[in-house]
Amino acid sequence: MLPKKKKVEKLLGEILVENDIITAQQLNDALSRQREQGGLIGEIVVKLEYATEEEITQCISFQYGFPYIPLENYDIPKELTSLVPKEVVKNYCFLPIDKVADTLIIAMANPLNTEAISHLERITSLSVQIFISTPSDIRNAINQCYGGGEAF
Repeated sequence: MLPKKKKVEKLLGEILVENDIITAQQLNDALSRQREQGGLIGEIVVKLEYATEEEITQCISFQYGFPYIPLENYDIPKELTSLVPKEVVKNYCFLPIDKVADTLIIAMANPLNTEAISHLERITSLSVQIFISTPSDIRNAINQCYGGGEAF
């Protein structure tokens, strides 16, 4: 089940400024860097150390309506790792966190990645429900669930 995009009233940068997470000048700096180098504005803001991954993730959660779930203390059933190969979860930065009937519940860093969701539905034959989490939380949980502490 592909995500239905919530009508976005405001851009992520505007939300960050309105919530006093970054200043208007920091947003302008990040937008300038984005024009020069490309990339997602949230990732750029984090790289510039203007905001944390969690602050960006919570703003994206607010912006699009996907529920936020921190994975640090979340107990992920080990049997879920057999549903999706490690290469797939690493490539798309998501992790299956639960399964209820014919629905696979996942945490993902970019909930608007329809390619990842379509791929997941094809390989599992399950519908997908999306939660959003930070990229770091997801990478750490992948390493715990799938083994191997190699960086990615």
